Amino acid sequence: MFFKEINEIDLGEITIPNIFIDIFMPMADGLYVKVYLLGYKQACDYSSNPRFDNNSIAKNLNVPLSDVLLAWEFWESKKIIKIHRTDGSDEFNYSIEFLDLKRVYMENIVIDTPSIKSSSDRIVHSAENPSIRKMFNSLNKIVGRYLDPSEKISLMEIMDKYNMSPDMIICAYEHVKERTGNSKSVKYIEGIIRNWYDSNLYTPQDVKDSFALRSERQMMYRTIFNELGFSRQPSRSEKQIMDEWIDKFQMDIEVILEACSKSKNVSNPSISYINGVVKSWNNSNIKNLKDLQEAEDLLNSKDKVKKKNTSNNNTDVFKKTKFHNFNETFTQYTPDELDEIIKKSQKEKFR
Repeated sequence: MFFKEINEIDLGEITIPNIFIDIFMPMADGLYVKVYLLGYKQACDYSSNPRFDNNSIAKNLNVPLSDVLLAWEFWESKKIIKIHRTDGSDEFNYSIEFLDLKRVYMENIVIDTPSIKSSSDRIVHSAENPSIRKMFNSLNKIVGRYLDPSEKISLMEIMDKYNMSPDMIICAYEHVKERTGNSKSVKYIEGIIRNWYDSNLYTPQDVKDSFALRSERQMMYRTIFNELGFSRQPSRSEKQIMDEWIDKFQMDIEVILEACSKSKNVSNPSISYINGVVKSWNNSNIKNLKDLQEAEDLLNSKDKVKKKNTSNNNTDVFKKTKFHNFNETFTQYTPDELDEIIKKSQKEKFR
């Protein structure tokens, strides 16, 4: 609640249109507002001090004259004052005409762009919301200046369009500031908010987790490429293949690196070659080093059984020769018959 004390003592006063307070003051630096108010006071009561000029304002506010001149240039760019320069030796001591803000508002804001009237009212009402007020104050600090009313209107439209909280708008500005070192246009900020919306990121924590995952994934890419001896950055298609290993196949990074080691004897290793190895392992339900070791042990045991069976078959199967037939012939006679045959053979030799 705000209220004013009633006092009969009259020390003079000026009336500032609410349009200046609601629309133009929030967009300006504090010094620029002071310069405007001092100049406006002088314009409303010119007779009190006819010699009051820009140097007087600089001394009164204890600021350089250049800052006062910058303030008038700012207000002229907002089309609420007009600078009248006169021929003379002092080029900086020009006259300032304060334009009628009601007429400016009606001609340049309400009539030309009717939708702005309701939007301007919305800015005033939004200031009653602590979270919105906090958002605009934070954004002023991040960008290093006061936001224009048009920027504020656009930001609130973005919040409605993508159903984003004030914290997400602050997060987007902080992200841009950290990544680029400077502020960007509201249109640029909207592009970031749209990407987050499409990626189902609705809170600053979602964004933080996404960045952590992205950083972890980038490290995975780099680790795999180092294992393959690649010094370049992966292409988009190569990233998609590696993402498939992690996301679709649920492969551990250790088993992926083991697959990469299989390419050491390949003259031109590539992600496509490793993809063939990883796919074959996935078809065998190999997801980690333990699975791989068990599969290799099973394969080795099958090889041993196969070799043993082959060796036994070679021992059992043999080829008979004429000597086997010779031995079998002699087993058909008795010992006496063999002696008789031998004696007979000896007699034949000595005839």
